[in-house]
Amino acid sequence: MRRWTGLLTLVVGTAGGAWAQSPETLEAVRLHRTEARSLARKDLEACKEKECPDAGRLALLAGTLALSEGEVAEARTLLSGATVSGPLQPFLAWYQGQAHLAAGDAAAAAEAFARALEKAPPALAKRARARLGEALLAAGKPKEAAPVLEAAANAEPSAELLSLRAQARRAVGKVSGERADLKAVAVRYPAHPAADEALARLESQKKPVRLTLAEHLERARGLLEAGAAKRTLAELEKAEARKLVRTKKARAEVALLRAQALYATGRKAEAEQALAEARKGPPSVAAEAAYVAARRSLKANENDKAREQMASLEKAFPREKPADEAGFYVGWLDLQAGRFEEAVKVFSTFHERHPRSRRRDEALWYRALAHIRLEQYGPAREVLERLVATFSRSSLVPQARYWAARSQELAGAKADVLAPVYARVIGTAPNSYYALLASERLRELGQEPPPPFPEAPRQSESEEVPSELSLAMTLSEAGLFRDAAEEVQARISRIRDAKEALTFSQALLRLGEYGHAYKVAARHLWGQAFGARAPEALAPFYPRAFSSAVEAEAARHAVSPFLVWAIMRRESAFRPEVSSPADARGLMQVIPPTARAIAKQLSEPAPAPEELFKPSLNIRYGSWYLSRLMKRFSHPALAAAAYNAGPDAVLRWVEEKGALPLDLFVEEISYRETRGYVKQVLADLFLYQSFYGAKAPQRLSLVVPKPTEEGVSF
Repeated sequence: MRRWTGLLTLVVGTAGGAWAQSPETLEAVRLHRTEARSLARKDLEACKEKECPDAGRLALLAGTLALSEGEVAEARTLLSGATVSGPLQPFLAWYQGQAHLAAGDAAAAAEAFARALEKAPPALAKRARARLGEALLAAGKPKEAAPVLEAAANAEPSAELLSLRAQARRAVGKVSGERADLKAVAVRYPAHPAADEALARLESQKKPVRLTLAEHLERARGLLEAGAAKRTLAELEKAEARKLVRTKKARAEVALLRAQALYATGRKAEAEQALAEARKGPPSVAAEAAYVAARRSLKANENDKAREQMASLEKAFPREKPADEAGFYVGWLDLQAGRFEEAVKVFSTFHERHPRSRRRDEALWYRALAHIRLEQYGPAREVLERLVATFSRSSLVPQARYWAARSQELAGAKADVLAPVYARVIGTAPNSYYALLASERLRELGQEPPPPFPEAPRQSESEEVPSELSLAMTLSEAGLFRDAAEEVQARISRIRDAKEALTFSQALLRLGEYGHAYKVAARHLWGQAFGARAPEALAPFYPRAFSSAVEAEAARHAVSPFLVWAIMRRESAFRPEVSSPADARGLMQVIPPTARAIAKQLSEPAPAPEELFKPSLNIRYGSWYLSRLMKRFSHPALAAAAYNAGPDAVLRWVEEKGALPLDLFVEEISYRETRGYVKQVLADLFLYQSFYGAKAPQRLSLVVPKPTEEGVSF
């Protein structure tokens, strides 16, 4: 029998016939290790000697690995001589086409891509159609390429496809279409290498096409967002050199973008000069410039200065878009500084000043929090009840209900009044942090809280796998993990109702595809899981993912496995292949520098960055780090905060506000992301414990402990 622990993290069983690929080969392929190619070749040679039936599939794997390393001649030889079963045939044709195109044989590539397209599943068909058009174009057949590229670019436009379609349109005489595509590439994708080529082509035509100022500014914004600050400055200089910056508004817009780019390159004095120039522009631009300055002060922890700048902005430009955010931050900064009466005043008039703000529910919440900090519990409750009544669909409703009940309690209400209110919080938001807090408050009152969920998550015992997953399994068996993942993703995107989603997510759980199962559930099963509270629908939301590794490492490092799962759920949603813009990798989002520091503590060689995608290693390092955070901070809320924001930030927060009870302490964490992170991790931790832990309920301490000197500081 074949045993699966994930289409992307395959572990091969030996009973009933092993795969021709060795487990070492598959693991190396999954981690992109350099030895994968040589291991695959060894497997292939061994298979040929034994005349095993898997030679074609092994040749396909070995050929794709040779191709990925630039060994084009070897790849063509391996792939051209391979024979595979039906489901793999379009993929073999696809990789044959890739090898031919890399070798410069466009005609052979086009033939291969055409074969791939004949029987390709939807996920492969998109790629095959685009490459077919490219190959036909390279083979000197623009009339055949044009309709193929039209279809491909219309279905899924990209810089590459628009560039290719521009070439095809030029070749068949569609000059205006070519120009439209080239301009789209240059303006929409300014950081892409094809953008500069598109610009050069536009400017080299008999009637050169020049960008407008608006298009130059769009390019500059795109470059700035891509982190290309120097290129942003060059783009603005180009617009000025062409004398496009003629009006007061245009000069201000250019100055604003220049200021942001100069800040990004560390040229602060020049940036401030540019910002001053931008503030001389019309109100819409001047307000944006003022907001940039205020946000920079906020980022530098110059909160008093930021508060003054935000207040000045709101007063000077009350009708401009940034005034909304500025007005909100004035109150928020008062609250952070302990100026609670001022915060109440600011937030009390926020609705009148900004009646269309997306922050209106938050303004009510922070006004109520300021009342609570002033021990004005009656007014706090009135504001919170108004929040629930006015913004019934707001994500803030569970916390508003909890704090309305807490305000009653702090005002002296008795258990008979409070119990049904706290119970309602649990009943209406069973998976929330506030349901956890409400449960603790009920226990303090001597009441047994109702269980958030009557039954624990239940995984189906059926062995049946939907036929829709058979191709993905076949691709994984062949070591084509990327193709398998794309196939699963394509199948998920075609799920249309909860019944189908439930069957699919349960099958994915059985295959160890926890991340994909979670994604299906989050898209289709929310109502069944948290409304109807069906245990089968809950299962993909709270799986015991990679249980062997989690339980072993948690025991080794003396940390709760439930905390590991809670962190994993928040960090990666159980996807081992995920990475972040900050280069955090894998299930627990470990960054390479932290991994090296952990390896040093464990007296073992530092892992290569790609190894952090390996679940067992990632879980080991994440569990070790969590255990040291718990040793230092002694509370899962603080450990979670440190995991997200770093130990130094948590030490500062505890020093400033550690005397507060936990519920207030968490509400006043100054980083919005960390505040939400802590709430979710705590909720998930205690749900995992209630689902899979001992019968006796675990308690959440509502006291913030003092950190120790033990543990980690990185």
